[in-house]
Amino acid sequence: MEQTRHAPPMDPPTGPLMGQMMHQALTISSILQFAARHYAASEIVSRPVEPDLQRELHRYTYRDCERRARRLARALHDRGVAMGERVGTLAWNGYRHLELYYGVSGSGAVLHTINPRLHPEQIAYIVNHAQDQLLFFDLTFLPLVEAIAPHCATVRAFVLMSDRAHMPDGSAIPNLLCYEDLLAGATGDHDWPALDENAAASLCYTSGTTGNPKGVLYSHRSTVLHAYASALPNVLNVAAADTVLPVVPMFHVNAWGLPYSTLLSGAKLVFPGAALDGQSLYALFEAEGVTFSAGVPTVWLGLVNYVLENGLAFSTFRRTVIGGSACPPALMDTLIDRLGVQVIHGWGMTEMSPLGTTGGLLAKHRAQPREEQRAILRKQGHAIYGVDMKIVDDAGAELPWDGATSGHLLVKGPWIAARYFGDEGGDILQDGWFPTGDMATIDADGFMQVTDRSKDVIKSGGEWIGSIDLENIAMAHPAVLQAACIGVAHPKWDERPLLLVVRRPGMDVGRDELLGFFVGKVARFWMPDDVVFVEALPVGATGKVQKNRLRDAYREHRLPGT
Repeated sequence: MEQTRHAPPMDPPTGPLMGQMMHQALTISSILQFAARHYAASEIVSRPVEPDLQRELHRYTYRDCERRARRLARALHDRGVAMGERVGTLAWNGYRHLELYYGVSGSGAVLHTINPRLHPEQIAYIVNHAQDQLLFFDLTFLPLVEAIAPHCATVRAFVLMSDRAHMPDGSAIPNLLCYEDLLAGATGDHDWPALDENAAASLCYTSGTTGNPKGVLYSHRSTVLHAYASALPNVLNVAAADTVLPVVPMFHVNAWGLPYSTLLSGAKLVFPGAALDGQSLYALFEAEGVTFSAGVPTVWLGLVNYVLENGLAFSTFRRTVIGGSACPPALMDTLIDRLGVQVIHGWGMTEMSPLGTTGGLLAKHRAQPREEQRAILRKQGHAIYGVDMKIVDDAGAELPWDGATSGHLLVKGPWIAARYFGDEGGDILQDGWFPTGDMATIDADGFMQVTDRSKDVIKSGGEWIGSIDLENIAMAHPAVLQAACIGVAHPKWDERPLLLVVRRPGMDVGRDELLGFFVGKVARFWMPDDVVFVEALPVGATGKVQKNRLRDAYREHRLPGT
């Protein structure tokens, strides 16, 4: 009988045992390839920006988008755009902009989305700082591009994102090309190139409220990981059964990653173009069966007011993420209680790609009373996988997670900036952590709540007063549409709170009545010292109230009793 032969014993490994799995680079083009192959018929619906085309929505599929994005990548190659070179966009949310998202990054170049709401001088500065080689723009921005083109030193050609019929008869823009002609002239098929997943994929600039805007350069890897994480159930919960309408602009931190996570999930995608008023959005929500959306509070205030003033309701819209600035509790309550829309509070920033936290309830919260649940939902939420965070004091010592102690919020993770483009600002990290500039608390369950921006905290008599809390209380008054709170100089207390308020149309409230509304809701020393009623609050390019402008305007405001 033959003896069983045993293999000789193996020597134990002397180093780490390596996994034996396939390697596939995490690239942006892989998302579009997946979507076109496995969700080929999923729709992309866009409202055109051309005035004569807005009666008919543009429709095509993921498969169509992938074909055209490949032609765009080929066109960039034919135009001599090299890997790593930047390609700028000034465009609304639409199908051509989506093609640029994938065609530019997929070609190996870097997509640079530019906020058209910035001052023209800032836009020209950003274009030159990024060294954009081509600049694509929507027809809406033709006058803007005509104004800045002479100041854009690095741009070799400008591309109007339309067809030949909508090209201007004459323009001072040098080397003006037509988008559809560019795609039609692309020669041959184009395969997506193999790219290093750590290569740069897209570039966004901060809003530049102080000093010049700074660039944040995202990699393919960081973008794909962010898309994976943001689609998770505890985050945005994007699924193939959803119809997603990003109200947040594609020029604002890549629309919070939705152009990536939506295609990753196979959902129908709806783009509103330039029409972001309440009436236009409501019509599009209803016509296309939108189930999920995302945007800043100012947009939702306009949409909600339109719906309520006209006695309307949403038939399919059931979930929204609100970020950019804190969602006023009154707006959250209205969306949930009166309109049946789940509100997901989100927090992040350009340097974070942008998502860092999202709100939601844990299983143990289900049995809690409504107000206790709302208190959880009003927080900015729980960290999503890939983001770690901590709060520290002025000396950098870590503070407890007790839900009460406020400190400087620091974060780290694989989609958080380690430096700015061009090394602007030098070393931006603090012992390996990114300082967000926010003041926050974190409770024992890990829920974070922003109490203020570091620069917006009101320092009164050695104590901190959070302006966000005071704004939220003011906006809970039925006659208040918007509110902002700033600190103004006080001879004794250093600073005291001043409340700037926009009344709701047709409603009235006076100073004394509004200040009385705060009684019993905050400590006595937190009470605003004065109220100024204004027609409107200054809003910046990303939809946030510009408190720096308010501080400048009311620097000499004399408080009662001083």
